[in-house]
Amino acid sequence: MIRFGRQDRQDREDRALQKSLKGVTSVKGVKNVSLGANPLLTSRTPVWRSRLLVGGLALGFAIMAGRAAYVQIFGNDFFLRQGEVRFARTLEMPANRGRILDRNGLILASSVPAESIWAFPEEVDQEEDAAKLQKMAKLLGMPLKDIQKRLDIDNKNFVYIKRQVDESIAKQIAELHIKGIYQRKEYRRQYPEGEAVAHIVGFTDVEDKGQEGMERTFNAQLAGKPGSRRVIKDRLGRVIEGVGEQVPPMDGQDIHLTIDSKVQYFAWQKLRDAVQAYKAKGGSVVVLDVQTGEVLALANYPSYDPNNRKNLSGEQLRNRALTDIYEPGSTMKPVTVALALQQGKVNPGTLIATGNGRMQIGTANIGDTHAYGTLTVDGVVQKSSNVGTVKISQRLTGEDMWENFSNIGLGQKPDLPFPGMAAGRLRPYKSWREVEKATMSYGYGLSASLFQLARAYSVFARDGVMMPVTLVRDGVVDSTGKFKPLEKSEGKRVYSPKVAKQVLHMLHLVTLPGGTAQQAQTVGYSVGGKTGTARKQEGRGYSAQKYRASFVGVSPIESPRIVVGVMIDEPRGSIYGGVVAAPVFSEVVQQTLRILGVQPDMSVQPGVITDAPQESL
Repeated sequence: MIRFGRQDRQDREDRALQKSLKGVTSVKGVKNVSLGANPLLTSRTPVWRSRLLVGGLALGFAIMAGRAAYVQIFGNDFFLRQGEVRFARTLEMPANRGRILDRNGLILASSVPAESIWAFPEEVDQEEDAAKLQKMAKLLGMPLKDIQKRLDIDNKNFVYIKRQVDESIAKQIAELHIKGIYQRKEYRRQYPEGEAVAHIVGFTDVEDKGQEGMERTFNAQLAGKPGSRRVIKDRLGRVIEGVGEQVPPMDGQDIHLTIDSKVQYFAWQKLRDAVQAYKAKGGSVVVLDVQTGEVLALANYPSYDPNNRKNLSGEQLRNRALTDIYEPGSTMKPVTVALALQQGKVNPGTLIATGNGRMQIGTANIGDTHAYGTLTVDGVVQKSSNVGTVKISQRLTGEDMWENFSNIGLGQKPDLPFPGMAAGRLRPYKSWREVEKATMSYGYGLSASLFQLARAYSVFARDGVMMPVTLVRDGVVDSTGKFKPLEKSEGKRVYSPKVAKQVLHMLHLVTLPGGTAQQAQTVGYSVGGKTGTARKQEGRGYSAQKYRASFVGVSPIESPRIVVGVMIDEPRGSIYGGVVAAPVFSEVVQQTLRILGVQPDMSVQPGVITDAPQESL
């Protein structure tokens, strides 16, 4: 080899040089120096080591070349799969949430396409695009500093700017061409009927999950099942291509409610007007179809706009008709009288001596607003006499009264698919004292929601039978949240048909001249009902200034179709149910029966209203 021959020649020259210098001992007095001992002149790399180094390098290059060939020829599929694992993602394809509809198919809640605006903070040049970011902030209705704060988050390669943005706004943002700002399609819930049905329908969060009302109760049915697809993304998160099979989403089911939107809106509107007119704290209206057990309206005020919940408060969220319980006061008197009639303790013409309108039980004083003297049982209900009702209750046992209250649904949660419903308060009869038994007869010492009271009055309208109620057409929701087809039920008999008709007649008398609810009279339709004006509890006693005014009634009297309950919380000016709540009842009854196509059953002339004493508190 040439390279090795040159090395041999170099070796011979080195030996010759050393030999020629042998014997040189000094240079001008310098001591002998042995050049052969100098490591710089004697050091050299062994031949075997050089050969080993060269061979190792050659072998390394050979291995690398072989590996490259293997990858290209044999390992391409494996590494392709590995690349997919690193950059492939499973994208969820959202299902279109089902609609919520009223009994006539009117949309109460639906989903519309929207966009979420998000960013890669590291890509956004806030200085260069400052003007564009300012425009985006204005379009989104956000302070620029809030957007900047999100973009300044460390260690974030993804951040939402705003969710559920209207498509028209998103389009304008896209036209700004801000580097690092992206969009993603999603859905936004829309509620066309707004405040009027807010407490029934509820709302969803930004993840499209139900938070209140029917949206929450039926979340599983409405949500459906999302689909999925496998895709390859680049380092910026953009989809490059799809891989694998695609699983299509399964859209959610539609839910049909028993609510009639026309009745609901009218009831809510009249309730709002009354609350505002009397500067009240709030109120509720319930409308039931007694023939089917369907809820036609469930209105509350104050309410909220589910489309705009920026300033939403807990007070607005309360579904008062179902969650607020209160001592019902005089609206319980017909229930006590019905039990006495059922047991044969009295009849409508039985005379009850109320004397001067005062009586004492233990240390408690019970009184009427006027001295009525002797009244018939009909008159006790018409005049709303506390003393008369207590004297009737003294013919009943506590156990029978407790069972009677239980049979009409008091102390039990209504069988409706709503979260947070109240059962009310009905203590065991064994714990009742004599005075408590007396006050319960006219609505103090127990509590119920307005919905419970309206349902209780449906017993009188259904010939003494308690029927199940429903808020979902053709079905109900059980305690586990599962939907079940509606099964026809014969209901539970509470009173005989004769007793039910006798009580209906008494309720009708309440709205006629001499009664406490003449303002409940409705043009074209016969009505009957009972007023309630109850003091609110405050501490361990009752407030002298705070009341709940209520009215619960039935129409038409001869062939009942609906029950309507009205409650106004803390009215100012007038406090009586016959003045504050009864007019709302009148207007709601008239409009509802017209919408249902019920023919008038009496003169279309306005009823006669005379001066009459107000009910006893």
